[in-house]
Amino acid sequence: VALVESGGGLVQPGGSLNLSCVTSGFVFANYILTWHRQVPGTGRELIARVTPTGDTLIYMDSVKGRFIPSRDNALNTGYLQMNNLLPEDTATYYCKAGIFWGRGTQVTVSS
Repeated sequence: VALVESGGGLVQPGGSLNLSCVTSGFVFANYILTWHRQVPGTGRELIARVTPTGDTLIYMDSVKGRFIPSRDNALNTGYLQMNNLLPEDTATYYCKAGIFWGRGTQVTVSS
């Protein structure tokens, strides 16, 4: 089983990034996909989820209207489109399906 996040990096405030979560070793289409983020010294926070049928829910108020989760079951991949990024979005971003976690991708928002 593997979940591999990518697409992070350094971006200026107001910029956009599209994170990917490529999965393998299990039936991705059977699982809810969730996105989380963590800042050093704090707990991991739940951002959003996407059901197997593509229904989405944003849990984190500060990203509503800016972050859009999605998935492509045919590609075994989840996505998190992040727009109008703010410095406070700086964190390590993780995807999770069932009990399986990725290793994270770093997002840094700075001018």
